[in-house]
Amino acid sequence: MRVAIVTVGDELLAGDTVNTNAAWLGRQLAERGVDVERVTTVPDREAEIVDVVESYRERYDAVLVTGGLGPTHDDLTMDAVAAAFDVPVEENEAALEWLAEDGYARADLAEGTADIPAGAEPLHNEEGVAPGCVIENVYVLPGVPAEMEAMFEPIADRFVGSETHVAFVTADEPESALVDRFASLREQFDVQVGSYPGEYVRVKLQADEERVVQAAAAWFRERVDVVENEAE
Repeated sequence: MRVAIVTVGDELLAGDTVNTNAAWLGRQLAERGVDVERVTTVPDREAEIVDVVESYRERYDAVLVTGGLGPTHDDLTMDAVAAAFDVPVEENEAALEWLAEDGYARADLAEGTADIPAGAEPLHNEEGVAPGCVIENVYVLPGVPAEMEAMFEPIADRFVGSETHVAFVTADEPESALVDRFASLREQFDVQVGSYPGEYVRVKLQADEERVVQAAAAWFRERVDVVENEAE
């Protein structure tokens, strides 16, 4: 399963807010064997959101959009997603019922609070107010991390990929010095190799079969200066 993540917000682009939603979703999806092939951040401009949703919904099995939900002036995501599918937004009765159960009287809600694209499946916001939705292969979630995470949990089983296995090796050598051994590793084993330099170089090995990953990790550990008590 190939997935794209779209995060919406001027504050993300300006660096005023750290984009933790993309990292959290990436981890959740990777753990389910899903291939996250794109993470894109767009400003609070309807045309920009429409463009990326229109493009990605054709290219990927699923698109997760976070941020820009609600009735305020810069909450444009629902309108944009509706435009990408050429449908209007409409007040959703199920969302209104959920809000009433949570203590929000319909008369007290700001106009547009329960609006989602026509024909979309509403998603209950258990940690906040504005609902999310699913329309075809596009999932629209809140930008507030606690709300987004709570909304994702009930739909997590919809994202399924191939089971993968991972092992890590932490090397006490410069990344540049490991290039030839990376090449030999790929020749010997059918694994994906990622390297993440810092104080040490953390090498990630990934494959469909656990025995292949473990064999590759053992082979590599024998050929590098491994950090003692390395964290797996």
